[in-house]
Amino acid sequence: MTGRFGLPRGSEGAPEDRPPPEDGSPPGTGPGHAPGHAPGTGPAQGPVSGPGRSRLRRLAHRLTRPFSRLFSHPSLGARSVAGQVFALQAVLVLVLITAAASALFFQARYDSQRDARNRSLAAAEAFAHAPGLPSALESRDPTAVLQPLAEGARRASGVDFIAVMTTDGIRYTDSRPELIGQRATGDLSRAAAGQAFTETFQGKPSDVVRAVVPVRDSAGAVVGLVATGIEVENVGDVVEGQLPLLLGAATGALILGTGGAALVSRRLRRQTRGLGEAEMTRMNEHHEAVLHAVREGVLIIDAEGRLLLANDEARRLLDLPADAELRHVRDLGLDPTTAALLASGRAATDEVHRAGDRLLAVNVRPTKPYGGRPTGTVTTLRDSTELAALSGRAAVARDRLQLLYDAGVRIGTTLDVVRTAEELSEVAVPRFADFVTVELLEPVLRGEEPGGGTHTEMRRAAISGIRVDSPLQPVGDVIRFVVATAPMATALDAGRAVLAADLNAAFGWRAQDHDGTRVALDYGLHSLISVPLQARGVVLGMANFWRADTPEPFDEEDLSFAEELAARAAVSIDNARRFTREHAVAVTLQRSLLPRVLPDLSAVDVAFRYLPAKAGVGGDWFDVIPLAGARVALVVGDVVGHGVHAAATMGRLRTAVHNFSTLDMPPDELLGHLDELIDRIDQDESSADEDSGEGESSSVTGATCLYAVYDPVSGRCAVASAGHPGPALVGADGRVEYPELPIGLPLGVGGMPFEAVELQLPEASRLVLFTDGLLEDRDRDFDTGLDLLTEALSRPDRSPDQACSDVLSALLFPAPSDDIALLIADTRRLPAEQIAEWEVLPDPSDVSRVRRAGSAQLTSWGLGDVTFTAELILSELITNAIRYGTPPIRVRLLRDRTLICEISDGSSTSPHLRYAATTDEGGRGLFLVAQYAERWGTRYTDRGKVIWAELPLTGAAEPAPPAVVDLEALEDLAW
Repeated sequence: MTGRFGLPRGSEGAPEDRPPPEDGSPPGTGPGHAPGHAPGTGPAQGPVSGPGRSRLRRLAHRLTRPFSRLFSHPSLGARSVAGQVFALQAVLVLVLITAAASALFFQARYDSQRDARNRSLAAAEAFAHAPGLPSALESRDPTAVLQPLAEGARRASGVDFIAVMTTDGIRYTDSRPELIGQRATGDLSRAAAGQAFTETFQGKPSDVVRAVVPVRDSAGAVVGLVATGIEVENVGDVVEGQLPLLLGAATGALILGTGGAALVSRRLRRQTRGLGEAEMTRMNEHHEAVLHAVREGVLIIDAEGRLLLANDEARRLLDLPADAELRHVRDLGLDPTTAALLASGRAATDEVHRAGDRLLAVNVRPTKPYGGRPTGTVTTLRDSTELAALSGRAAVARDRLQLLYDAGVRIGTTLDVVRTAEELSEVAVPRFADFVTVELLEPVLRGEEPGGGTHTEMRRAAISGIRVDSPLQPVGDVIRFVVATAPMATALDAGRAVLAADLNAAFGWRAQDHDGTRVALDYGLHSLISVPLQARGVVLGMANFWRADTPEPFDEEDLSFAEELAARAAVSIDNARRFTREHAVAVTLQRSLLPRVLPDLSAVDVAFRYLPAKAGVGGDWFDVIPLAGARVALVVGDVVGHGVHAAATMGRLRTAVHNFSTLDMPPDELLGHLDELIDRIDQDESSADEDSGEGESSSVTGATCLYAVYDPVSGRCAVASAGHPGPALVGADGRVEYPELPIGLPLGVGGMPFEAVELQLPEASRLVLFTDGLLEDRDRDFDTGLDLLTEALSRPDRSPDQACSDVLSALLFPAPSDDIALLIADTRRLPAEQIAEWEVLPDPSDVSRVRRAGSAQLTSWGLGDVTFTAELILSELITNAIRYGTPPIRVRLLRDRTLICEISDGSSTSPHLRYAATTDEGGRGLFLVAQYAERWGTRYTDRGKVIWAELPLTGAAEPAPPAVVDLEALEDLAW
């Protein structure tokens, strides 16, 4: 019989033409065949036939050769455990490899057939869709046109045949010319209907894997068929070509598996140390006894911390899961300290560890190293539950002591009543209670001394809990105790803690607020301890400890602990209350000593801010003092220290500055007199302290001061500093400068002279005076504060009050540690039309000229009502300047909020007011000036003095003048 291409069957690698087996046996009679049967027949025939089966048998023959040698070894005998294990492993390896090789063979065969289908279909599709094929089918001789093309396509695609047929299967082309014109066998109706398909065809002329594809014309009608295919015999040849590689891989795997089994068996023999069955049985009995009978827990742990063995008692004591073996000890849910000990591998003797409600005595010993492997540990566990009660009480006592220690550290960190109450609530949650509420009496919150008697109303000051939501009343609510049998009222009445272990049974508490208590019970609150907060025998408030999530109710031991905790907190609350009271007193004193309303002046527009420190009022102060000649003095100062003493010292210094300013001294001289005054006060108070025996000195420990005098007529500002930061000067364009001036020593420190600096201020300038508490604090240095101040002051078009707000917004701390005093003054200039000046000749006859000129000026200003009084004062002062002073003599009238008359000369002698006798010729002129002027005085300059007097701008009530006043005669009166 011939094949599909006309070749004799058996060619192209058929079994008959292949070389004989390697062992020299004739073809088909290798060690894989049963004797007396032809290849492929007889009982040995399996699913694999032909050459593949022969090669598999030869492979099995070769693989069985080493078995006899292995079994001949004494250590692998059939009676030994190692030999039995080896035999079982060898059989398993052989079966697995045989099955794997068979599966790979059939998989290769299946893959080859699938590849043949795909190749046939691809070739048929390509040829069926070739351009010009439909026109070739309609030609006169399709065979002549298509046969060469089909053969070329067959050789190029690697298929066995390509046949072009009519729709009823008549061949136009074929790889065997004798088949052209014959009808192809098989069912071709699906292709004629327009469906391409593949199939494994069995029949004449040969079995093939073929694909049939319809050929369509331009209208889509089927005009022919294209069939391609590969003979099944050639597909099998492809699979057989892969057999050497498959058989080689199987042989290698079998050798490796068998060798591995031999190594395992040898290792097993070494590990069993040649023990027989009896010894192994005894070892198993001992193993069973340790696992199940011993009443002491046993754990075996390897060097990596994995559990290798745990007996029944260890599982019971540690509550181990069923799959505990081979898991790391940290993954077994043990107590962290116990897991750390077991994983560390260190030796331990009778260490006590907790396991649930048990206490275990744990012993750990390392095992001896074996076979070069790292050592593990053996752990024994002994139940010591009888010590649990004692140990538990000791642990609770230790925790309570630690909590009391923490309370002593954390409660009372601030001298604030509310914050201290919050610290009490925070320290007890969650280590003692699930929720804590603290209520305080209203006087306590204000820092006042609480009254006695029965307290039925308090205000909630703090609440803390394990959750944010709470059925309890919030902070700020008034809490009333109206039912006498409620735990809170009972505790206040008895003056001790009261326990309500079960709130469901606390009918007095439930009667106090039926709806609210119902909500609290539904929320889960079930146990309560109410403790009055008492200090010095006086009730300050109430602390309530609640439990909700903690299942255990409070007990008597918790009651005593709550009393101790509340007693410590009460002392801190009372200290904070006292501080609050002292702070309030100091603030009241401080504010009473500071100016409440600043004077309304033409020279400056002023705004200020004063903020006392939270920790304690200091001695910062400020002042705006009107001076003669429309001038104004701006002052800021700072007394070292805090409290009432600092506030009182500040008041004394402010009073002294006011007194010295009435003398119209230059800034440096005023600070010098102030320094001498503080030294004198310190000496007097130090002597008084020594005489009284008081340990604490009430002397002034130091103070700083900045004194500035602004003259709106000239625009000059004289500034002197005694250890105080200099002012900020803000121009009309918002540019901020800090003029350099010599900073003297603080007041009461040195006794060194002070130095003043005179600044020429531009129009619309702004002076900013401040204390150092504005700029620096614990978390910010002076330079950083100065940068922030500069930025805040540089904002244009802001009034002094708005500028004060801007500065505090930028620099104010939430809780300043020092007082803050801020003074912002917008300077103004006195217009030139409100100033009149004259030079006076040292001749009495010139007085009338100046007087008339002054009267004319007053008339032009519309001040006719005060002309007479002004002429009188000018006559007196000019006459006496001519008579007793020295040139140059000048007269200046200033029209401000008052009329200011100034007469200056070069003499430094100061006039004084006295009563003239009836026989005295002089001494009455200054008296008249004092009677007609609102104020008068003398100030000294670098080159003489100025005598000034102020008159109201309107005609005020005047003293009764003489019937006839002769102004010319008054000029001759002596001073």
